[in-house]
Parts: sequence; structure tokens; C-alpha cells
Amino acid sequence: MTQWESLSGPIGPDSGAWPKLHRYPKLRSEELHNYRDILVATPPGYETSDTHYPVVYMHDGQNLFDPTTSYAGDWSLLDTMRGLAREGIEAIVAGVTNTGTFRRFEYSPFRDDRHGGGDGELYVNFLVETVKPLVDRSFRTKPDRASTVTAGSSLGGLVSLYSLLCRPDVFGAAGALSPSVWFADEAILDFLESNRSPTGRIYLDVGTAEDQRLVDSVRRLRVRLEQLGWSPGRGLRYVEDADGVHHESAWGRRFESALPFLLSGDPETGEWADHA
Repeated sequence: MTQWESLSGPIGPDSGAWPKLHRYPKLRSEELHNYRDILVATPPGYETSDTHYPVVYMHDGQNLFDPTTSYAGDWSLLDTMRGLAREGIEAIVAGVTNTGTFRRFEYSPFRDDRHGGGDGELYVNFLVETVKPLVDRSFRTKPDRASTVTAGSSLGGLVSLYSLLCRPDVFGAAGALSPSVWFADEAILDFLESNRSPTGRIYLDVGTAEDQRLVDSVRRLRVRLEQLGWSPGRGLRYVEDADGVHHESAWGRRFESALPFLLSGDPETGEWADHA
């Protein structure tokens, strides 16, 4: 039976102040009929307390913690988690690695005539039915929706938003960093119109130095969300990063302020105690 593996971390007198990283290798997805690693980072205080923590489920897990496993740079999330823990903001981060060739299919809720895709619903089912139960069994989590967040960038940002809209019974917040709103002719905008009303918190951002088509589509998404009732003070934070580029380092930098917002407040009302 597969077991969690503890991965090596910082060594020395300060090592206890760092998050600990764990890996569950080759978790099978019955929903998608494939395998992938799950990486879980526990906050610095985890091993010396009996506290239960909120969980952030993130995509492209190989890009989050370690530059040696990333194909495009990393988010330096262990550094971010360490810094936020000093401010009393702690969570478990579960990084779901992508499958490479099939990433575009799994992270896209809608089929694009040019780029294919469309397995996003199956991927969300995998998160809800397979990954979340495994993490809840294995770690001291707060399993309720108010303490369950999903986040990612690019197509990972798109599927994060889709996850919140499809399963508001499971997820209380979504972080959509530079989401690929343009995919499938901006089908996510039409999906929002399908009797969607404000539920949960949404962090949305884009860098102004990214592809102009992406920037324009994210701006249209912001307008659509506000038309449907999300707004500052009611569940929405929108950020435009001046000269920000489409890269892991930019997303990792912005996530340091996004995470406190995603972890705070009431997912029903969208009101929060803002730490940033």
C-alpha cells in the first residue's frame, strides 16, 4: 500500500521554522484513469501542535515548492508559508501535480476547437472524490467548505474558478491567478451566467505585461463577476500587477498577499477580516 514519504527540508537550528513537505507517489485517479504525485506542505507549527488547519488545493504541484521539479520556475511556496506563519496565517497546501501531456485537457472545463480539452469536470471530481478524502484522512485538516480553498495559475486558475462554481458545497474560495479566460472563446463567462450567484471568495489577478488577449479577457471576467454580485467587500479581490509577466515567480510573489484573503472571512457572505 502506498504511503506518504517525507521529503528532505532545511537542516539546522532553524529547521523547525520551515514547513515540512510530504509526497504521496502515483495516486491513481479512477475519474481520469491515470496517476500522479500529490505534494503536501504542512505549516511550521504542525508537528508540535494538535491544531487542525485549512487546506489549499493547488494545481501544477511540481511548480510550487522546488525549482528542481519545476518545468518553468517555482512559486517558492515554502518561503511564503514560513513568512505567513510568523503572522499567524497557517494552512496546509496540497499540490496536485499535472500529468504533462494531458494538463490542457484536465484543466479546461470546456472544449476548445483549436486546443482541445474539456475534461475539467472529471478533474474536479478527482479533487473532490479522491484527493480531498486522502488529505483529510492523512493530516489534521479542517474539512468544511469555509476552510477549503482551490488555487492555480493560467489554465490552473481557470479550473480553480470552475471548481468553486461547480462545487460550492466543497470549496469556499478560489484563487485564479492569470486565468486562461480566453480558452474556448471565453466559455467561462457564459457559464457564469447559468444561474450563478455570489458564493465564496474569489481572488483574481493578471499582470499587465502578459499577452494582451489574456489581460483583456481577465478584465471582462472581473466585470462579469461584479455584474453578478461579487465585489470588493463581498467576496472579490482583483489585482492588476503592473509589468507582471506570465511566470511562476510572478504568481508566487502575488500569492503571498492572495493567500490571507483566501483563508479569511465567511464564504457565505464574502465578508472578511483582511490581513493584507
